[in-house]
Amino acid sequence: MDFALKWLAWEITRRCNLHCVHCRSSSELEAKGHPDFSTEEGLRVLDDITGFASPVVVLSGGEPLLRSDWPRLARYGTGKGLRMCLATNGTLVTRETCAEIKASGIRMVSLSLDGASAKVHDDFRCQPGAFEGTLNAARLFKEHGIDFLVNSSFTKRNQAEMPRVYRLAKELGATAWYMFMIVPTGRGEDVMDELISPEDYEELLKWHYEMEKNEDELLVRPTCAPHYYRVRLQLAKEEGASPKRKTLKFSTGGAKGCLAGQLIVLIDVDGNVLPCSYFPIPAGNIRKDSLKDIWEGSPLFRQLRDFSSYKGRCGRCEYIQVCGGCRARAYAVSGDYLAEEPFCNYTPGAKKKGGERDE
Repeated sequence: MDFALKWLAWEITRRCNLHCVHCRSSSELEAKGHPDFSTEEGLRVLDDITGFASPVVVLSGGEPLLRSDWPRLARYGTGKGLRMCLATNGTLVTRETCAEIKASGIRMVSLSLDGASAKVHDDFRCQPGAFEGTLNAARLFKEHGIDFLVNSSFTKRNQAEMPRVYRLAKELGATAWYMFMIVPTGRGEDVMDELISPEDYEELLKWHYEMEKNEDELLVRPTCAPHYYRVRLQLAKEEGASPKRKTLKFSTGGAKGCLAGQLIVLIDVDGNVLPCSYFPIPAGNIRKDSLKDIWEGSPLFRQLRDFSSYKGRCGRCEYIQVCGGCRARAYAVSGDYLAEEPFCNYTPGAKKKGGERDE
């Protein structure tokens, strides 16, 4: 497998105006102990990135719109040839924001939507008015011709909303809908008992497969749900068909499960380089080493890329090459990131020579 860096999330602030139940970074309006880096340091980070790769770069948080210099960072990255994107909860978006997005070269914006009603979404986001703020942002993006996708996170408290949120994302005019299965990190550890059961998880992934087969307008993709790629292969094989594929030029692409440290990374506000947004162990820090040296030389990344080191059912599974299990979820539950995916109920068969591949 080619381990080229394709997608980089960059936490440009840990401050946020919401207090979501599942927040991976436990963001608050005042980020104590994790101050924003300077604009000058941010420009150096972009220089470091383009020194060896040209990934999609997502300005994230926290809530990135709380930084007044986000347009300058976006413009600078665009000027260096990077495909710059923005991840926002949507509540701070105005017409002025839209003008800045257009002027700075932002290519795609992601919005968070966790319910098809204010009652459900605002409960998840712990903020009255959050739902209307997100819908207003979607309307403004359509008005200004800005492409956006919708990210939706699910636990037991809102899993029944899944089909309704999908339909709402379409109605709003989103380019894509990403169904996130919660990884219990940050404040997510406090809702561990709300994680969707392995049995329901499997059924929801089967629902997604059937929905995806009939979806011709919207790119749909489960996220942090690596065993979907095992499910889709199994179901397609039963039907005697090849799994339907669709790509978005600003997504991680490909029909592959866990990409942590393989195609993607997160740089947090402190400069730590993490395998993904939900994996709390740093592979290095860009204030000490170059991103290139960390990406190519980190022992952590090398372990994650070595499927023979995976344990339990994941280590024995014939679908290891297309799934891999969620390494962050394995770590959150067991303390061992090489352990088996704890929310997959599949029992591996006899491992085929070379493993099962998406063909």
